[in-house]
Amino acid sequence: MQLTINGKTHSVDADPDMPLLWVLRDHLSMTGTKFGCGVAQCGACTVHIDGQPVRACQTPLSAAEGLKITTIEGLAGPVTAAVQAAWAKLDVPQCGYCQSGQVMAAVALLTETKKPSDADIDAAMAGNLCRCATYQRIRAGIHDAAKALA
Repeated sequence: MQLTINGKTHSVDADPDMPLLWVLRDHLSMTGTKFGCGVAQCGACTVHIDGQPVRACQTPLSAAEGLKITTIEGLAGPVTAAVQAAWAKLDVPQCGYCQSGQVMAAVALLTETKKPSDADIDAAMAGNLCRCATYQRIRAGIHDAAKALA
């Protein structure tokens, strides 16, 4: 199969039903996307497919073929820079394990919604769990990034 990941084409010899997460991590050594729960409930494995956040642990390889896949390693642009700056400024991460998924979801939200309300943020981030419970800092970081982009 041919996958376009972070702007590069990769040939992958794997079962079409294999979760995209395992292809990224085990076949292509892209370990920024994390394994959390394996049932698409925690958000640690969030990647963008054609700009939309999806859970790589439950996305079969065959569903990603021919689409544009972006992982945390390939995330770039002004929205990404604003989110990363806000995360650093406000010390958003604690242990950091969930943060690749949090950042992927935050960038997708701010790409679609320039001035998100608390309700918009809560809805967009609801599927991303943080073991350290930094939810208030995550919300503040998204608001800070949105202001920086205005």
